[in-house]
Amino acid sequence: MLTFTDAAREMVRTFMSDGFIEDPALRISILPGGIPLAPEYEFSLVESSAQTDDDLIIDAGGITVLMDLKSAASMDGAVVDYMERNGESGFVVRSQRELAGDRGLPTGEPNEPLARQVAELLEERVNPAVASHGGRINLVTVEGTVAYVEMSGGCQGCGMARVTLRQGVERMIREAIPEITEVRDVTDHMAGTNPYFR
Repeated sequence: MLTFTDAAREMVRTFMSDGFIEDPALRISILPGGIPLAPEYEFSLVESSAQTDDDLIIDAGGITVLMDLKSAASMDGAVVDYMERNGESGFVVRSQRELAGDRGLPTGEPNEPLARQVAELLEERVNPAVASHGGRINLVTVEGTVAYVEMSGGCQGCGMARVTLRQGVERMIREAIPEITEVRDVTDHMAGTNPYFR
């Protein structure tokens, strides 16, 4: 139900070999208050004996993974990778939905006034920054209070795209335009031909 890339498995094993925990297991859990379609996950090392009756225990290629039922349901079929770029590093989870190419495109009426504000912000403040990586982020639409964006160039398929979106772009948009409650990436990252970071 869960796959680790070689890079992720190697990094987990590196952390486990530091000797601080005698019989370590990797606990993965959803951070509270996240976005349902793009949850954020917490990775931590715990004693294998720390499992509870509500935990699922998964053998991920010799790594014992503990997950509560809610986190396990969200990660069913997901791929865990480990990325490093420009001093930033971390685990990245690609859900089964993302891997299947479900882009979560909107189906309702666009919110034109908010869309104009978001498009201007992307053009004036976001794209000059990501242009240094050969990338671009365009607004697809705003539906209700949700902005849908699409990445291209170096951002499409970039291993750090989720980090860029969550920690940079979404934060900037929500601070400047409080009416926006969520930013969703509808990029087909599997089709990226020249990602800034693989």
